[in-house]
Amino acid sequence: MLCRSKRSKVVERFVEGILTGCSSISILTTLGIIAVLTVESVLFFREVSLSQFLFDSQWTPLFLDKHFGIWPLIAGTILTSAIALALSVPAGLIIAIYVSEFAHERTRKFLKPILELLAGIPTIVYGYFALLVITPLLQKIFPEMGSFNALSAGIAMGIMILPMMASLSEDAIYTVPRSLREGAYALGASKLQMILGAVLPGAIGGITAAVILSAARAIGETMIVAIAAGQQPLLHFDPLQPVETMTAYIVQVSMGDTPHGTLEYHTLFAVAMMLFLLTMVLNVISLLIRERFQRMYR
Repeated sequence: MLCRSKRSKVVERFVEGILTGCSSISILTTLGIIAVLTVESVLFFREVSLSQFLFDSQWTPLFLDKHFGIWPLIAGTILTSAIALALSVPAGLIIAIYVSEFAHERTRKFLKPILELLAGIPTIVYGYFALLVITPLLQKIFPEMGSFNALSAGIAMGIMILPMMASLSEDAIYTVPRSLREGAYALGASKLQMILGAVLPGAIGGITAAVILSAARAIGETMIVAIAAGQQPLLHFDPLQPVETMTAYIVQVSMGDTPHGTLEYHTLFAVAMMLFLLTMVLNVISLLIRERFQRMYR
């Protein structure tokens, strides 16, 4: 009996060590990414001042007349992400309400996998769909629209993140306590009044977290904006004109045409650091909202 207990303890410690090692991989990977971005960004800011990076309105590090203002890339990222969220948030919320509150259980089990299937489509497919299908359709409405523009890229991104928004929102709505629904019905509310007055306020924390996670996913999207939005770092918010996002610029520099170790090469890591900080802030906000939402219904 003693030998068996010792063996079981050894096995438990061995398994615990494996699990600890596996869980540490993500932490070590994140720390490695932060270290690389920090070191390379320091090399960039040795030659470019922080004020020029934050307050210049032009971004032309690959031209003879070099400017290093990050705002054109930030504006392009915000514009395409805002268009994507304007499409995916209301559509995803409507889908989530239907699946959770109106659809039969059999229909719900059928629709959920379909939503997850859309999330598995490669983003490069969405990029060419935006370029070859969405843009020609929009040009019939807006003849002045060019082949590359922020609107078609944003719409394709909205379609891409729609499954995430719908699935996370549906999970938040589905976990609202049944007592809230029954209490609303007991007060004489109709089903629509029950959803708007009881269910959605009860799930607002999870829905807000879904919006923030969807925004982080849109901000970090690469292939769609690289293919359909164009690569012109212009500071504007016109959805009919081409833009360049932070991720699209990273792809442009990573193609191999920029010599290693140059100032132009180090701009890649400065932009990546800005993108990392932006997505990290959004993820932290999402986690804080989710924790608050969970504490409300414990």
